[in-house]
Amino acid sequence: MEDRVMLDGVMMKCNENPSRARTDSDCLNARVAIERIASQRPPVDQAKLTEEFERSRDQRRSVQEKLRQEQEAKTKVDVYKMPVVPVVPVEPPPPAPPPNDVSPPVARESNP
Repeated sequence: MEDRVMLDGVMMKCNENPSRARTDSDCLNARVAIERIASQRPPVDQAKLTEEFERSRDQRRSVQEKLRQEQEAKTKVDVYKMPVVPVVPVEPPPPAPPPNDVSPPVARESNP
């Protein structure tokens, strides 16, 4: 428990080889030591953590809202500030030639 570097090294070896970790006494001792160290720490006040989380979340939301509003302002189009484009009249297409009245040739009888 006193040598944190050794404890971390043993846990790293145990995590690399899970099958050995279940049976090896060093791995079991390291897990027990980590649990004891964790139990010796003072408990963290949950209300304080929740308050800090809410505060940071509110700050993040306000920053994101400000960015969204700036982005929205950039994408809006003001029709009164748009440039005026002159309208060029389109010329009508030239008149189509009259259709050919093509009828099949008529066979005429000739007198010899």
